[in-house]
Parts: sequence; C-alpha cells; structure tokens
Amino acid sequence: MSYPLKNLKILDFTYLLPGPYGTMMLADLGADIIKIENPNNPDMLRMLPPVVNGISAVYAHINRGKKSLALDLKSPEAKDIIYKLVKNYDIVIEQFRPGVLEKLGFGYNHLKKINPDIIYCSLTGYGQTGTYANRAGHDINYMALSGVDSFSGKKDTGPSLHGIQIADIASGAKNMVIGVLAAYIKRQYTGKGDYIDISITDGVFAMSAFTTAAFLEGEALPEPENQMLNGGGIYDYYATLDGRFLSVGPIEPKFFQSFCQAIGYTEILHNIDFSQEAVKQHKKKIAAIIASQPLSHWVTVFSHIDACIEPVRTLEEAIHNPPLSERDMIVSISNEKGSLFKQIGNPIRFSSGNYIAHLAGVSLGYNNDEILTSIGYNKDIINKLYDSKVIVKSHN
Repeated sequence: MSYPLKNLKILDFTYLLPGPYGTMMLADLGADIIKIENPNNPDMLRMLPPVVNGISAVYAHINRGKKSLALDLKSPEAKDIIYKLVKNYDIVIEQFRPGVLEKLGFGYNHLKKINPDIIYCSLTGYGQTGTYANRAGHDINYMALSGVDSFSGKKDTGPSLHGIQIADIASGAKNMVIGVLAAYIKRQYTGKGDYIDISITDGVFAMSAFTTAAFLEGEALPEPENQMLNGGGIYDYYATLDGRFLSVGPIEPKFFQSFCQAIGYTEILHNIDFSQEAVKQHKKKIAAIIASQPLSHWVTVFSHIDACIEPVRTLEEAIHNPPLSERDMIVSISNEKGSLFKQIGNPIRFSSGNYIAHLAGVSLGYNNDEILTSIGYNKDIINKLYDSKVIVKSHN
C-alpha cells in the first residue's frame, strides 16, 4: 500500500492535544514523523491513565505512527542533532509560546539557514502577533474569547462545557494540517518553503460562519437560544421518560412535517407563527410529548422515518451500533512491546485503501539510536550522549 503522504518528513515539537492530534492525522496518511520530547519535561499525555505495559493508552493513540527522540534541547549537542535532521526532515511543527524555540536556536530563521526550503508551522492559542501572543490558554479559553460561547448554551445557565476539545482539534489540529499540506503543495511547484502561523482562537472564530457573517452585515448581537440552531428553534435535545435524550433536527419542511406527524403534534403545522414566544410554547408541548415515553419507544418510532431524529447514545452504544459499527472505526494497533491498543480509526477513507499508522505511540526515546545513526552518529558518540543525558531512553 502506497501511503498518500509517504514523502513528508516532519520534525514534531508539539505536545498535549492540538499539535499531536494533527501530526497523528499526517502519520496515518504516511508522513515520516520524529516527535522531539524534552526528557526533563515530557509530554503530559504520557501520564494519563490507563497505562498499558508502561504506555498511556491516550498517548499511544494520539502519537501513533511517530518515532520518539528524547532530546535535551538546551544542551549544545542538541543543535548539531536538530541541524543535521532538518536537512532531510524539512517540515517543522512546533507548539511553544512565541520566541521559545528562537532562544534555543531552533526558530524559523535559524532553521531556514540550514534548509532554505523548510516549511515551518507554529501552532499557538492566540497566534504569533498581538498582545495575547504570549498568554496561556486552553480549549475553554479559546472558545470564550472567540465569542462563540456567548451564544451557546442556555439563557438561564449560560455557556456549557463540551465533551470534546472543539477548539484544540477542529480549529488547532485540523487547520495546522491544512496549512502544512497547502505549503507542501505550493513548494512542489515553486520550490520555496514557507512559515505558517496558526492561532486556535482565530480558527474557532472562523467556524462561526453563519452567525458571524450575519452579525457583520447588521443582524442583532447573537445570544443563547435566539437562533434556529442554538436552541431558539425546535432544533434541540429533548429528555425522554427514562432520563435519556433525543436529538431533534428537522430543519427542512419535509422533515419537520414527518416529525410532527410521528409524535402526533400537528397543531404546529397549521400555525405559521414562529416568533420566539410561539416557538417557546411549541417546544414545551413537544418536550412533554417526548418526555411521556422512554428513548426506546422513540427509536422504534423513527427507525423508518426520514426526519433527522436520533437518540443521544452513550459512548458504548455509539461504538457498537450503526453507523460507527459498520465503518471500521475501532482498530487494534500494537506498540513496540507488542501490547495491543484499541484505538479510533482514521475517518478519512480513500478508494485506494484505509490508511492508518501501524505502530502505536512508543516509549520515550525509543527511536534515539535509529535516528542518530541515520544522520551519522556512531555507537560510541551515542553512548556519550546517553551518559551526559543529552538523550534519554525510557526503560518501562
């Protein structure tokens, strides 16, 4: 099988979720990735339970397909190693605060002198410019500062936490991948590299396409539950008799009619008043109807009705039921010790194959010797680097 990105060679200076998730996507598609970790401050994902045979299951997933080089970046020897690597690994992705790698001698301008065609991507919460550039942040902060949280959630309770890291993954990781691949394609026909500045907050703001586009052209300031898709319409979650929830999304007229007929509430079909107060009253009646029966009842009712109505499943239910159970979205991948990890599969499918990295994330420094040997270091020099703790290898 010929992987689509087999010619990409990447030095990965990222940690936690946004950068590593993005480089995992690239690794699944065949990119050759060396993850550079500071042995004195390794990726915190390594500490997350559960731990299987010495490796965090979360780390093994998010860092599958990557080689591990545990390198003290503050050591003088580190410069020689990185400078030799960057001659071939000509795509660099980093997630430090602005200026950190420059101080260490691994900034864009430093590495561009070694390899003029380098593609260098910096992924941060707020970008490389502006007064927030050096500010700390996490997913919740990026969502808050983007304005999106101000019109999400409920009026009486305000914004709500999400079960996944939307900003980190949908904005940070995926925009990073798009930027790197775009720069790579550009280099294919121009011969020139580029520098890419990805701000997670910029990306979240850009995702509010409907709401922000309307506001910029004069619509009222958005608030929770005042739009069709944020709770201001029938589109919402409704509790069932057994404390479960039903997702109701019949936006188009044909779906809406089917929904109303299925639950026995046709009054709304003859009432064209969709003011906020009218919708509020309709939702109360719909909520009462749905709350009168358990979730299983509504699953049966809508099993053969095309109305955009689906149950809110538990994670276990989602894994063992269609559509996910029919799409091979759970895979088994082993690490260097042969331990098998069940992981989420690659959601990007090609007619030529279902590409996924074959090795789970490895122990810290597992590939030190292999990597250093490939750039000309002999066994004696490598042993000296171990002795001086320039490089470190985990013995889990």
